[in-house]
Amino acid sequence: MSVRRRSAAAAALALTGALALTACGGGGSGDGGSSSGKAGAAAKKDVATGGKDFGDAATKTAALGTDAKPGQFPRTVTQAMGKTVIKAKPERVVVLDVGELDNVVSLGVKPVGYAPTEGSDGIPGYLKKNAGNPKNVGTINSLNLEAIANLHPDLILGSQLRAADKYDQLKKIAPTVFSIRPGFTWKQNYLLNAAALDRTAQAKAELGAYEKRARKLGTEVGPHKPTISMVRYMPDRIRLYAEDSFIGTILKDAGLPRPKSQQVKDLAVEVSPEKIDSADADWIFTGVYGDPKATKRDTVQANPLWKNLKAVKDGQAKNVPDETWYLGLGVTAANKVLDDLQSYLVK
Repeated sequence: MSVRRRSAAAAALALTGALALTACGGGGSGDGGSSSGKAGAAAKKDVATGGKDFGDAATKTAALGTDAKPGQFPRTVTQAMGKTVIKAKPERVVVLDVGELDNVVSLGVKPVGYAPTEGSDGIPGYLKKNAGNPKNVGTINSLNLEAIANLHPDLILGSQLRAADKYDQLKKIAPTVFSIRPGFTWKQNYLLNAAALDRTAQAKAELGAYEKRARKLGTEVGPHKPTISMVRYMPDRIRLYAEDSFIGTILKDAGLPRPKSQQVKDLAVEVSPEKIDSADADWIFTGVYGDPKATKRDTVQANPLWKNLKAVKDGQAKNVPDETWYLGLGVTAANKVLDDLQSYLVK
């Protein structure tokens, strides 16, 4: 059996776990993580916070794609749910998540349909200029299959983690290509989407340019690199984002160190307001998911524990856009994050 066939089979075996997670609303935080449950010890068995139920998600994701030559159609794409045959170059694309939206827009494709995160206003501001006017097809956790069908797509892009339970219905509407999961596998997901769209060369070039920028940023910061802490306020929890997250990969690409509390092979660790001092670092960058008033941000930041943090006292605790730093999950968002880091860290 070929490596591609073995990888596809292994991904398929994980379907049961993904179905269970999807059924309980996993991934509602839009960041490639779960909206329910703890992101600490319990999350070690939770696919939403580290891909543990899928084994090594990054390795398996890297095995997905196509052997088709540029311009070759029909083409067969190996994806998380098996193999998908795409008969002609897609022109009407529906995307089921923010990461896929970033991916196709980064490749110059205007999707006809898009599923935003729960409570979202729609197209993220940083993509509005180039995204066109895709129709709403529900949300990432509540897809409207009728709305998708009415758009007559010729390609649907999503992930097994988000929508495994809808895959059989979706593939009857149009060829459907799923990554294993969103989040820290964003580069491999970009290449998978590009393979389906016959834009692999462009995707590789853009990823190469991003990685070169990230390395350059690390050099410009200098030899004495500050530690970077990532805090995100959510309606029911506070997360410190760790290594297996979108922002975690960007900081690693730039060679920027993390505080010990975030040197974890997981999406995030969760802390109570009484433990916010574990977020301390040279710099703290905070995001807010949804309505800030629905979170404990104001309460935490009025607490002496917060005010006594080194980064806070040094004026190096900054609010950053949630839609790029945590929700973007694509190369355009990653470049926006590098812009922000450049403005803060390079004098």
